[in-house]
Amino acid sequence: MEGVSNRRRSQRVLLQMPVMLETELEHGKPLRIEAFTLVVNAHGGLLELGLPLRARQKLWIVHPVSGSRKASKIVGFRRSQDSDGFLVAFEFDAPTPQFWPVEFPPEDWATTHPGGV
Repeated sequence: MEGVSNRRRSQRVLLQMPVMLETELEHGKPLRIEAFTLVVNAHGGLLELGLPLRARQKLWIVHPVSGSRKASKIVGFRRSQDSDGFLVAFEFDAPTPQFWPVEFPPEDWATTHPGGV
């Protein structure tokens, strides 16, 4: 995916969940569009939507149940092979594991402790 590093900072979870995206088009016109996630993690996720957006574009991800809004940016995109839509990788401005209806393992699970298992 264009502009996306293979480095993972938190465990990915497969989760199809509808979300609302809020952003601005090139001329400052506000846009609100429905999308759905495919994969999420504490730092962002991958979603599918019906129109192309641009890399580094700012957007708000809106949780469909709580109405919580989290600022994020697009870090990669490509045309979907399974539909006429686009796959969009996004990253929250700050890690937000509690945004998703899943539990993430503690960060220290990923670290190795000297002399321990």
